[in-house]
Amino acid sequence: MTLIDYGSTPPIAALNPAPERKAHLDNYRRVYRSSEAAAKQDVSEADALRHYLASYDALGTKHVVVKARDVETSFGLKIRNEDVADFCRDHGGRFIGFAGVDPMKGMEAIRELEYAVRELGLRGLNIQGFENRIAINDPRLYPLYAKCIELDVPINLHCSVNFSTQSLMKYGHPMQLDEVMVHFPELRVIASPPGWPWVQDLIGVAWRHANVHIGLVAVRPKYLNVPNSGYEPLLQYGNTVLQDRIIFGSAWPMQPVSRAVEEIDALPLKESVKRKWLHDNAASVLEL
Repeated sequence: MTLIDYGSTPPIAALNPAPERKAHLDNYRRVYRSSEAAAKQDVSEADALRHYLASYDALGTKHVVVKARDVETSFGLKIRNEDVADFCRDHGGRFIGFAGVDPMKGMEAIRELEYAVRELGLRGLNIQGFENRIAINDPRLYPLYAKCIELDVPINLHCSVNFSTQSLMKYGHPMQLDEVMVHFPELRVIASPPGWPWVQDLIGVAWRHANVHIGLVAVRPKYLNVPNSGYEPLLQYGNTVLQDRIIFGSAWPMQPVSRAVEEIDALPLKESVKRKWLHDNAASVLEL
């Protein structure tokens, strides 16, 4: 089965800042400790990139999305658009880059996004609102939403609980996205992770707005079929009315890619729907 992984961080220094530079994410390492350990599989640092690339070869992967991000104003961290673009260029057509800009930088952020798309060849925008300490419907994001429409690129918006104890949960609530889509119906959005603990709200937003997709990112797919996990509605609606709107992303190294794909294959989904989740829906929203 052909695969598009809508979220992965290659194991190179430029895209993996030292732990002290991302201390605001320390609690993620506690939450994802066992899953990240399974993803690393005792591979040495020197061999990590070769193993990473080979693992995607083995899965028949068509594309992998790699995301920059800029949270300098809030946390002093930036994963540069240029570094993402360089990695994508150096490793052929498989890798697709998303830009990261800091909405607190005003016009500078808008110009940086335009440069990233028009000059660097990046194919979308990544905003992790909890890291910017900004809500999805904050007016400071609206110029970036308008620019995404003008440039005809999708935007990835963090839309779920976050585990940073230096930010607030409320920044990822999907009801804020509903307001944005009323104002910007042409905006192509991938809301990820998939809304927990407000999964039903995100489903409602996606059902209302045809340009909203749900990224099944940074969550083990098996939990969609676990009673009382809170993810079960994604299985019901993702197999029916929203089957064209669910997009798989491993968030490697937060979990092993092969295990996540196997868990999707084990879900009680129609075979045609599995293909959509793993490839077709991402190809559509990314206009590949």
